[in-house]
Amino acid sequence: MMNRFFLIAASSLALSVGASLAADSSHKSSTPNAPAVTVARAQMRTLVEKVAVSGSIVARDEILIGPEIEGMRIVEVLVDEGDNVAAGQVLARLSRETLDANLAQNDALLARADAQIAQARSQIAQAEANIGQTTPDLQRAQLLMRTGNSTQAQIDQKLAADSVARATLENARQSLSVSEADKTSLQAQRRELEVRIGRTQVRAPVAGVVSRKNARIGAIATGVGEAMFKLVANGAYELEGEAFEARLARLAPGQDARVSIGEVTIGGKVRLVSPEVDRTTRLGRVRNLLEPSRAVRDGGFARGEIVTRRAEGVAVPTGALLYDGAQPLAQVVKDGRIESRKVTVGVAADGFTQITNGLAEGEDIVARAGPFLHSGDSVRPVAMAETN
Repeated sequence: MMNRFFLIAASSLALSVGASLAADSSHKSSTPNAPAVTVARAQMRTLVEKVAVSGSIVARDEILIGPEIEGMRIVEVLVDEGDNVAAGQVLARLSRETLDANLAQNDALLARADAQIAQARSQIAQAEANIGQTTPDLQRAQLLMRTGNSTQAQIDQKLAADSVARATLENARQSLSVSEADKTSLQAQRRELEVRIGRTQVRAPVAGVVSRKNARIGAIATGVGEAMFKLVANGAYELEGEAFEARLARLAPGQDARVSIGEVTIGGKVRLVSPEVDRTTRLGRVRNLLEPSRAVRDGGFARGEIVTRRAEGVAVPTGALLYDGAQPLAQVVKDGRIESRKVTVGVAADGFTQITNGLAEGEDIVARAGPFLHSGDSVRPVAMAETN
């Protein structure tokens, strides 16, 4: 009886203690005094990774235009700086009086050569006609000699006449050859004169924009010193910028760029990434071909952003990630407790980092992660918007 009483009393005490412990445990899980932490929600975002460059605007291809014929005076300048010109358009004209006089002299010599050729052909025709008479006469005299009706003196006379006629024909033919050779030479000289006269017109080799004009009326055109004109081929300009060595590996021809020139922003594309890096500054050159714009000025300063990667996926603030060596961690807040989770990261841009594995859309993580929080710690999550 006594033992049964003690058993009942012990059971009542155990139930009382259990209830007290359960109440205390319930109090702990609610964590009303847990530290507040700001949390950010993992959301779908489009992230664009960019590399910044800055530098000067330069012509992609600058063409120096000078005279193809020297020593001539400039008599006319037809374009000014900033003009758009077409391929083959005349930019300036040089004096051609001397060349015109030489051309007129050449015309006279060609006419003389034509006359000599006509004369030689006439002499050939006359000599051939004479041979047409002397040869039959010689043949008849030789036939008569065999019958005794002709003398040797007559045959010698006919033979001499035939030889003279043939020599005259050969001389006429040689005269024709010489006259024709003279004409060919004069025609070659004429073509050269025509080429030289054509070169008195200074033309644009390709379409483009005149960036510099040094030609002045009255000056003597020469290939020494400054070119007469500088032409930007096809009006194509580039931003020759510089980027840090560590970022050059992300750049490649064809990537899109946005270039700011003062208050104007225009598009562009990477055309060239230099294989060299400056040993002092550790910067590498990058050339970005620019879209046509009135804001573009040769030598002007510009800044650019080159899009190296673009991705869409779950993203979190970059400051929400911790690193255990090279392994990124996210401190997920779930049911009021911290869960440190390994994640895989992708593109980082504009203060956010893409999470390719380890985190789902809609999950909350500590917005400003730090080593003072550990897995299992109780926290009171406060949404990022509530802290603003």
